[in-house]
Amino acid sequence: MLRRQFFTGLLMTVVLTVLVGLLYPLLVTGISEAFMGNRANGSLVSVNGKVVGSSLIGQSFSDAKGNPLPKYFQPRPSATGTAPYNGLASGGSNLGPSNALLIGFVPGVNTVGLDGNPSKRNPFATAQDPYCVPLDAQGNPVTTPTPGQQYTKNRDGSYACDPSTVPERVLAYRAFNDLGPAVKVPSDAVTASASGLDPAISLANARLQAARVAQARGVPLTKVTQLITAHTQGRQFGVLGEQTVNVLDLNLALDRM
Repeated sequence: MLRRQFFTGLLMTVVLTVLVGLLYPLLVTGISEAFMGNRANGSLVSVNGKVVGSSLIGQSFSDAKGNPLPKYFQPRPSATGTAPYNGLASGGSNLGPSNALLIGFVPGVNTVGLDGNPSKRNPFATAQDPYCVPLDAQGNPVTTPTPGQQYTKNRDGSYACDPSTVPERVLAYRAFNDLGPAVKVPSDAVTASASGLDPAISLANARLQAARVAQARGVPLTKVTQLITAHTQGRQFGVLGEQTVNVLDLNLALDRM
C-alpha cells in the first residue's frame, strides 16, 4: 500500500509539473503574444529600429552628469534607490507622513536640536529651506543629530540640505522651471509613485514645464502646449484618477517636431 501511495504521489507531481509548470505558461504566453504582443513584450518604444524605452516605465532625461535636460519634460521622482526607474527595485519609499526624509524638519512635528532631542525650531534651517534636513560629511541625510556631528555646509556657511525631501524638490522644481515662489507645485512633481516607475505626469505638471521646454528648444510655447494636449490621456474609465501625459511619448513627439 505504501508503494502504491508513493507512485500515485510521484505521478501527480509529474502531471502537475507538466500542466502548471509547462503547458499553462506556454498557453498564457501564446495568448498574450497573439492578442497583445506589444504589452506582453514590455510595451517597448522604438525609434528608427532602436529601442528607446517603454511606455510603461519612466526614465531619466538627463545629461552624463545626471542633470535634467531643459529641452525635455521631466518625469516624476523615482524611489528605486541609486538607479532611478529600475524595474528590479520597483517600490515606493514607504516613508510616513511625518518622516523628516519626506517632509523635512517641520517645527512642531518632528524637529530636533543639535543634541538630538526634540526642539521647537529647526536649527538647520536655511534662508531658502526652513525645513532643511542636513547632510553629514559623506553627504548622507542626518535625521538623528548627535553632539559633535559633522555636517556639510555651503560656501555661505549655511547647512547643505538633503535634496530628496519634498521642500527641497519644490525649490528645485521652481528654480528649474523659472517659477515664482507663489506657484503651487503639483504633488506628482515632488513625490515618487507607489512603484517608483510611473511613466506619466499630471497635466498640471506638464503645463508648468512647457515654457521652459519651449525656451530651450527655441519654439513657440503654443506648439508645445498643443503637443501636451495631443498626448493627454483621459481618466481611467472616465472617472478614476486624473488626466496624465506620458513623458516618453511627449518627448519623442518634441524630437519629431
